[in-house]
Amino acid sequence: MTSLRAIRTRIKSVENTRQITKSMKMVAAAKLRRTQGAFATLRAFAEESGSLLREASAANALTAENPYLLEHTSRRKVCYVLLVGNRGLCGTYNQALLRYCEKLVKERTVDRSETEAGEKTVPSSGSDSERIPDRAAESSEGTAETPEISLLVCGRWGRDQIAASGIPVRETLDIGDTPGREEALAFTEKLKQLYRDGEADEVVLVYQQYQSVLSQSPGSRTLLPLQIQNGGDGADKEGGCRTGSEAEAVPVKTEFIFEPDRESIVNALLDMYLTNTVHAVLLEARTGEHSARMTAMTAASDNTEELISKLTLELNHARQAAITTEITEIASGAEALRNSQAGG
Repeated sequence: MTSLRAIRTRIKSVENTRQITKSMKMVAAAKLRRTQGAFATLRAFAEESGSLLREASAANALTAENPYLLEHTSRRKVCYVLLVGNRGLCGTYNQALLRYCEKLVKERTVDRSETEAGEKTVPSSGSDSERIPDRAAESSEGTAETPEISLLVCGRWGRDQIAASGIPVRETLDIGDTPGREEALAFTEKLKQLYRDGEADEVVLVYQQYQSVLSQSPGSRTLLPLQIQNGGDGADKEGGCRTGSEAEAVPVKTEFIFEPDRESIVNALLDMYLTNTVHAVLLEARTGEHSARMTAMTAASDNTEELISKLTLELNHARQAAITTEITEIASGAEALRNSQAGG
């Protein structure tokens, strides 16, 4: 049986761990309240700015010359922006997000490879057959369209794990636990510069979508090229919007008068929408991280309570066994003493 000193030492160690987990839980709860309030406020503002853009798009008020509305001739260079946490001890928050990003990259590569391979001509039973592009004639073009995947990591967690995934990391940025407006502006400008300079033909945000304190799910949304939906409030599965022939136009009810001019107003409106969207995503990711950490530390604190109870019970059993052994030894000694005296 384990000695009393060893059990008491272990109980003391678990109590110290309980103090740490409770402190981390309180810190995570405080950060969660801040980010959750900021996220709820900013999300409403971002949705309103998006609604204004849709109205302007429906009224044909947006200019196609804006660089963020123009799609590149090909989407060969794809930059995934991975919003991981700044530290661990938050359950499977970071690991699940990294696995989801790896899945996106794999699907993108496989889909592009299948597209480049083309289809084979299969004669039909009728007079017509499917027309197949000549692979030999398009071999050089297929090679040129090989996707170039890069990763922009935001957060201090798991640089070794991310490097082991095999995805080329373009850069690692440090975002605070409660991202402010200045951080969002600088980060948005960096993403816009990547798209303007042609270093990325598509910018995709990959982050944990906040559903509740107990639930987050990995998700993604295409940030650039910017897509404005002309009708309804539905977004695609990645959080982007549809435009052109893919979206049905709605009756125009608003006339726009631009002062001082259309170009400056539209550009300012688009910049504001991009910044608000990125800021909201940053806050959503951090809200999910803090809630996941608070949940994990709550479970850890409950486990320490249960372990302390078990160790206390084990300590009591060991102490009772030690007392019983001492009493037995004393009684045996007294009996032996009486027997020796009686024999003498």
